[in-house]
Amino acid sequence: MSELKLTTEWDKVFPLSDKVNHSKVTFHNRFGIELAADMYVPKNAEGKLAAIAVSGPFGAVKEQSSGLYAQEMAERGFLAIAFDPSFTGESGPANARYMASADFSTEDFQAAVDFLSVQENVDPERIGIIGICGWGGMALNTAALDTRIKATVASTMYDMSRIAANGYFDSANNADARYETKKAYNTQRTLDYKNGTNAMAGGVVDPLPEDAPFFVKDYYDYYKTKRGYHERSLNSNNGWAVIGNTSLMNSPLLQYSGEIRSAVMIMHGEKAHSYYMGKEAFEKLQGDNKEFVSIPDAVHTDLYDRKDVIPFDKMEEFFRKYLV
Repeated sequence: MSELKLTTEWDKVFPLSDKVNHSKVTFHNRFGIELAADMYVPKNAEGKLAAIAVSGPFGAVKEQSSGLYAQEMAERGFLAIAFDPSFTGESGPANARYMASADFSTEDFQAAVDFLSVQENVDPERIGIIGICGWGGMALNTAALDTRIKATVASTMYDMSRIAANGYFDSANNADARYETKKAYNTQRTLDYKNGTNAMAGGVVDPLPEDAPFFVKDYYDYYKTKRGYHERSLNSNNGWAVIGNTSLMNSPLLQYSGEIRSAVMIMHGEKAHSYYMGKEAFEKLQGDNKEFVSIPDAVHTDLYDRKDVIPFDKMEEFFRKYLV
């Protein structure tokens, strides 16, 4: 069914655990796009398992942070998949790359739930999702839409629609600034169409300027070093297309997050530059099955791969409580 070209060797930025069975899988979304994923199943597992779909960070691939999270949750008894979103990594389509859309990203998470729901070794009533960084906001948007999802974790989250419309730290949150941004995007669209190719925005800056803000240095430390670099990661390499995130400007992801009835845990490092987004997202949530976890001294990318910082014990407790 799939025409995707999947890497057969282990090319993750983390080692394979001897406590799980790993395999490559594919599934399709309702737009007909084939998505590539890594499945992690606890060894010697029996019966129907609770399952978790993981994606993120925004512009990363399943060989990075999402795969680490999925493998860790499988070690703790859950079946887990980490998938590449549409237009990125090993997922399709081949003729459209480096684009992002709130609609497609939400659909990709729902498609992952579709896939998990029909696996013989999964209990379809016990499915959760994890969104990391920019996919934290996508996860909340999906949880507000998909009632099959029983529990959601948003880790070190971004609201990418807020960043696209307002800039970092809401520094461009005014109509004139948005208008000028839209003009630049639409000028670029014309040039891209004329040239038959998309101009690229560039990934994490390299070389790193000495006067770079801390959050840029934080990203560099992950994406541009052996710690997290991956050849298919947009953040590690040429980034998104310049016009890749345009539609996020008027697609507010958290519009209906206050209506999420299922369980949600938002966890954030208290020293992360993105902390304000996680905190304010949590304030919109309703119900006693919502939890905010503030992690002392942690910065944004600490929750990408620092297993001594990421509260996996707390995540396991959360999923065991709500995936019943």
